[in-house]
Amino acid sequence: MSKIAFVFPGQGSQAVGMGKELAEKHSEVMDYFIKADKTLDVQLSKLIFEGPKEELTLTFNTQPALLTTSIAILDFFRKSGINADFVAGHSLGEYTALVAAGALSFEEGVFAVRKRGEFMENAVPNGEGSMAAVLGLDRDPLSAVTKEVNDSGFPVSLANINCPGQIVISGSRSGVELAGGKAKEVGAKRVLPLEVSGPFHSPLMKPAADQLREVLDGTDMHYAKIPVIANVTAEPISSASEIKDKLIEQLYSPVLWEDSVRKMIALGVDTFIEIGPGKVLSGLIKKVDKTVKTYSVSDEESALAVVDALKEEER
Repeated sequence: MSKIAFVFPGQGSQAVGMGKELAEKHSEVMDYFIKADKTLDVQLSKLIFEGPKEELTLTFNTQPALLTTSIAILDFFRKSGINADFVAGHSLGEYTALVAAGALSFEEGVFAVRKRGEFMENAVPNGEGSMAAVLGLDRDPLSAVTKEVNDSGFPVSLANINCPGQIVISGSRSGVELAGGKAKEVGAKRVLPLEVSGPFHSPLMKPAADQLREVLDGTDMHYAKIPVIANVTAEPISSASEIKDKLIEQLYSPVLWEDSVRKMIALGVDTFIEIGPGKVLSGLIKKVDKTVKTYSVSDEESALAVVDALKEEER
């Protein structure tokens, strides 16, 4: 029997104006943006709808902005009666998945990712850390490269294992540059520096993880009503204590996105619905397994189109 997974995007999918049209047409959608403003005591909705882009792109703004937009879109989409058997999210998107699964309230989720963004921004002095996407090199040879560079005193490690041939490395600026050069020597097609403010998902984020634990210890985490595939293990988790532990680990550990997609497919998922702005995850999922069905829901038009497509498949 076929199963559905809802997946939620992480940083990089944000865009000025995301969710605006849906919010203007549906008061229940706008309510989420209003709740986010009240929770954070900032005009987040104005920043999401109007920009400027440079301010929206700041990590501590991007994270609550994406969570708010994705959950608002999800709430609208769920009225169609389509539900998920599993949920997952890429990095920040894991928090959105936890809200979707009922493990975390919307308000606590927005607050947690705002603080998470602040901690991540401040963990390493600006300019000292970096990330780069390595294209066309498998995990094992790239892991060997990062280990060699790391062992020589320049911190760098695998950060996002997104799909075959696309892996992000993270660490000190020197470590990432050295590893990028060596990756090309052993067969990488391209190495693309990423515009980020820090070495996310690397051991250099451990100071931020310690701060995040204090915030998460103060949240009222619940048992997940829908199994959540954890970034750090690519395994389903549901218990509150395990969820908190995995969120802490996630800050300084690789995001196993390719493994997570393969796990969901092994558990029977054949339909992935990306909920939120952009189509980044849908593209990655297709590169993992082109036989599965992927859909993207970012506005009313795409939501209705997905509902129609799924109903057509049932006939």
